[in-house]
Amino acid sequence: QVQLVESGGGLVQAGGSLRLSCVASGRTFSTHLMGWFRQAPGKEREFVAAISRSGSITYYPDSVKGRFTIFRDNVKNTVWLQMNSLKTEDTAVYSCAANRYSNDFDSPSAYNYWGQGTQVTVSS
Repeated sequence: QVQLVESGGGLVQAGGSLRLSCVASGRTFSTHLMGWFRQAPGKEREFVAAISRSGSITYYPDSVKGRFTIFRDNVKNTVWLQMNSLKTEDTAVYSCAANRYSNDFDSPSAYNYWGQGTQVTVSS
């Protein structure tokens, strides 16, 4: 079992930055591909970023590429999402997730464990 706890959400003006953190319990963090997803009211869950188990490979959709950065520390059992140049359309609940068995990085169904989510609100 892996438990994930996110933090760092909040209210920010458009153009601002936030850094989200996700701390994992247990000793198997390094064996999990980690991802961030978001869900806005009335919309489907959307892939935001993922990072390979070693941290050497990252994945982003076009909507956040160049603005968001995912990185991890396997000693600290933590994955971060640095969000810059935020836009109002980035407003959503952001959740981190852990993928133990698959290399599928952008499908929510590939992830085995989820955090509770943290709200990010970007005002104009």
